[in-house]
Amino acid sequence: MPNRNPRYDLLFDPVTIGPKQTRNRFYQVPHCNGMGHRYPRAMAEMRGVKAEGGWGVVCTEECSIHPSSDLSPFTLMRLWDDADMPVHELMVEKVHEHNALAGIQLVHNGFEVANYVTRQTALAPCNIPTEPFPHVQARAMDKSDIRDFRRWHVDAALRAKRAGYDIIYAYAAHGTMTLLFQFILSRYNQRSDEYGGSVENRVRLLREVLMDLKDAVGDTCAVALRFAVDELLGADGMQKTEAQEIVGQLAELPDLWDVNVAAWHNDSMPSRFGSEAGQEDYISFVKKLTDKPVVGVGRFTSPDTMVSQIRRGVLDLIGAARPSIADPFLPNKIDQGREDEIRECIGCNLCTSGDALAYPMRCTQNPTMGEEWRRGWHPVRIDKAGSADRVLIVGAGPAGLEAALALSDRGYDVVLSEARAEMGGRVIREASLAPLSEWRRVADHRIYMLGQRANVQTYTESSLAASDVLEAACERVVIATGSHWRGDFFGLQHQHPVPVAASARVMSADEILKGARPDGHILIYDDDHYYLASAIAEQLASNGAKVTLVTPESDIASWSEHTLEHEHIQVRLRELDVEIICNKRVRQIDAGEAVLECVYIGRESRVAADVVIPITSREPGDKLYQELLTEQPAWADNAVKSVQPIGDCLVPATIAMAVYAGHEYARNLDQAASAGTFRRELGLGGE
Repeated sequence: MPNRNPRYDLLFDPVTIGPKQTRNRFYQVPHCNGMGHRYPRAMAEMRGVKAEGGWGVVCTEECSIHPSSDLSPFTLMRLWDDADMPVHELMVEKVHEHNALAGIQLVHNGFEVANYVTRQTALAPCNIPTEPFPHVQARAMDKSDIRDFRRWHVDAALRAKRAGYDIIYAYAAHGTMTLLFQFILSRYNQRSDEYGGSVENRVRLLREVLMDLKDAVGDTCAVALRFAVDELLGADGMQKTEAQEIVGQLAELPDLWDVNVAAWHNDSMPSRFGSEAGQEDYISFVKKLTDKPVVGVGRFTSPDTMVSQIRRGVLDLIGAARPSIADPFLPNKIDQGREDEIRECIGCNLCTSGDALAYPMRCTQNPTMGEEWRRGWHPVRIDKAGSADRVLIVGAGPAGLEAALALSDRGYDVVLSEARAEMGGRVIREASLAPLSEWRRVADHRIYMLGQRANVQTYTESSLAASDVLEAACERVVIATGSHWRGDFFGLQHQHPVPVAASARVMSADEILKGARPDGHILIYDDDHYYLASAIAEQLASNGAKVTLVTPESDIASWSEHTLEHEHIQVRLRELDVEIICNKRVRQIDAGEAVLECVYIGRESRVAADVVIPITSREPGDKLYQELLTEQPAWADNAVKSVQPIGDCLVPATIAMAVYAGHEYARNLDQAASAGTFRRELGLGGE
């Protein structure tokens, strides 16, 4: 039952969108998830869980409307013909089951697709190379193509209406990702006919599509427009003055304005580079130009910030993608007066990698994300304990904390022991770097929730030996003692330690994470290729150090391309005058310098380095586990039924994988052997 703080009542007001009315102001905007048409049951269940969690509107990701917009190998939605209908009908059914509105974002990606499967010619306002396949060009659309394009939108909208969707989008946002936006942007539209030249002409096709949609489905469906008001490119891209003119021209045509900034890496800004409500300065003008409701995003997790956005006339609806992933039950928690239990998005953007790499999305904060159908994991409900066994967890990092929380939710008695003075493990240490400070939320949420549990005992500054574990009188033992960064350069490039002169100074990444701040010229060697090397470089350079970042890859932090951090990292390090050296591996470390060699031809070079920090690979911190294995004959005498390593202690990986491992252990304890398996999707309509 509602037990909310009255100051949040405004968030639960209904909002009229054309012929539809929402049940509240919580709006899950369209977002990719790596499931789409390939994993339709998983996708539909995930969306349905959000509706159950209180989101008043739940939308699909972008949905291709025609084979000439073939998004392969990416796994999104499509609505090319009636064969695709079962996927959409299932999603709508799941969303409507919980009294939420279902929205669909229709898209044609123009020159942003290669059409790998359909092998159709890509389309564009003008002849231009395709983005993913630059030595092949998209062709300029003629008037017949434009008529077809409009008809494809109408056909898809009519199918969407039959599937039961309540809100149907025209999509002109996220930079070059959509053909409608490509027509609007002067750098891509050099047409000389009525669809090119002036702003009015470049917006003509969008206007026509909106009118077509209104005529075709506007009697029963709301028609929304997703529009990027700024590309953050200055005069080279969409910016406020032009966006104001466009919004002014189309102000009352759509039933809903969904506004954001482009490109995607600016819209889903990583927390390293942007804060909550970071888009306000760009989008706030829209409500001044239209009487139609406006939705926008800003990684909103604070209900006070949400209320402020509405009261000050910035937004009518609180849009969310990532916060709805981190906590599908965020609206219900606010409604029930449990806002202190919200699992806040940390802005790490691991979720976006699911789209980039075409696998079901995962989330650092929410281990059930993507597993709602596959493994039957619900973000709120969990099976009751299968026995009266007590569980001892050694290590209160992300894996240990999550295991303790989920086990306590099941009803197990848990003892959580941490050797350090503070719980949180690697999360706390990595969050000590200013760029990663919001990642602390992973630990803070779990520590707070465990503090409310009567069946959990926590001990800090409690280092346990194998004998201590055996004497603890707990039937189940979980070892979650994490991992440590190697200092000998062993990793992808080096399968043997790198020679280091006795007078040279090498520091491990762990020393930096514990607070060490070396002086002199610092060389960071990155063979990990994710976030940590660049975050350490940023921290040290911000404190005035001279930093050189060396990588054997052809680009720095290359994997961060999948998490939308890459371009921001490039800019930030260059602003801080970090020297960047690519395609070089370390050959040896001498006093005051490092000897590098080209990864291709082995040519040597030298670079100054008073201190070298290798970030290459980690070793599991499994010493205690190995000691317990040697004591296995004594387990039964001490009532120990099992000893299980989890998380980085078993195999170092991401924080998300550590959280997942803790949750998986808790879910599977005292369950049938089949609990560790997941269901496979064997097709649902379409191919």
